[in-house]
Amino acid sequence: MVLAGLGWAAYTIIGKRSADPLAATAANFLLCLPIVVVMLLGAGGTISNTGVALGILCGGVTSGLGYALWYTVLPKLEGATAAIVQLSVPILAIVAGVLFLDEPLSLLLVLSAAMVVGGIAWAITARSVRADHN
Repeated sequence: MVLAGLGWAAYTIIGKRSADPLAATAANFLLCLPIVVVMLLGAGGTISNTGVALGILCGGVTSGLGYALWYTVLPKLEGATAAIVQLSVPILAIVAGVLFLDEPLSLLLVLSAAMVVGGIAWAITARSVRADHN
């Protein structure tokens, strides 16, 4: 998870400096396709029309919309604020999974989410306290 977070942070920083981050993201998605196909087939998986359609919808369209929204908002955010906002993504995914996909809500999931929300609150509070003392 730490490596994934660092990767997302690096991708965001690079995207923020890009002249057209959405075009760059679309190109990156297309560049990933051969790698995904090789890994899938190398692992003994199969490719079906339904799988391709769901991959395009879930991986391409919805992720593309998410990136479009993110890169529209990102220039308006400070770096630290953007990092804090990114921490809320797993919580949003948990809430959506529970509400829309009827995923089970376990004690471990609630405690984990509470720790993330606590970390977000701590980061927001630490920034405002530090600003007040200057």
